[in-house]
Amino acid sequence: MNCTPQFEDYKLIDSGDGEKLERFGRFVLRRPEPQAVWHKSLSEKEWLSADASFLRESGSEERGEWKVRSGMPDRWNVQYKYKTMSLKLRLALTSFKHVGLFPEQAENWNFIFDACAGICAPKVLNLFAYTGGASLAAASAGAQVTHVDSVKQVLSWSSENASQSGIEGIRWIHDDALKFAHREQRRGNRYQGIILDPPAYGRGANGEKWVLEQNIAELMECLSSLLEKENSFLVLNLYSMGLSSTIARTLVHQFFPNIKKEEFGELCFDDLSQKRLPLGTFYRMYT
Repeated sequence: MNCTPQFEDYKLIDSGDGEKLERFGRFVLRRPEPQAVWHKSLSEKEWLSADASFLRESGSEERGEWKVRSGMPDRWNVQYKYKTMSLKLRLALTSFKHVGLFPEQAENWNFIFDACAGICAPKVLNLFAYTGGASLAAASAGAQVTHVDSVKQVLSWSSENASQSGIEGIRWIHDDALKFAHREQRRGNRYQGIILDPPAYGRGANGEKWVLEQNIAELMECLSSLLEKENSFLVLNLYSMGLSSTIARTLVHQFFPNIKKEEFGELCFDDLSQKRLPLGTFYRMYT
């Protein structure tokens, strides 16, 4: 199953030769994209017209710096709307090529909003929660959200997005995701929704090492005791190249036996030449 969200403030213009050309609101960005192994459709002249281009540091896949044209701001906003959900999200140019938004996740935001709307005031846990799009989607549908991330600056960014979107009441937690999940397990807490978007590698709030392939099974086993057995949902994203949605499905099935409905596949965008770019795998289920 391939999912491509309708996101008015985002457009994948072109992709190829290890790069992608994207519009976020009024501004066009040029960024590395290792999965774009085909050739570009537009000319180099058209690519050079980007408002900001990310230049990698020598020998680094992630770090680098932005070359910006006159008039390109350090920060700007985009909006996302779905049914009664209206999000205002702040973007910025970071030294890791990211801008504070993964637009393909809008498809998951829709799922989360609908899932929460179908449960009376659900408790939702969002781990590795980044700048908070999924948390805001859940809260927009009436959920009581616990938002966990190990980076203080990202928590502040999330809080700003919530404030801009007119959303209150989210519980912001600065912690390592795995350690927090184990503490919730010991406390006997339960949730009607769990969302997790783990990186391939990372560090916790106190320097704890996270390696997806080594730690994900332990985390999922712990979460299986936190999720209510009935009338609940789970969303799992995997960005690590080489980990398929089939792997995600097999992993979930080992620890969550009461699955009533499931969806899994790739989150994608088509560029203007109809080249489909996969941007991560997902697994979603209801109990």
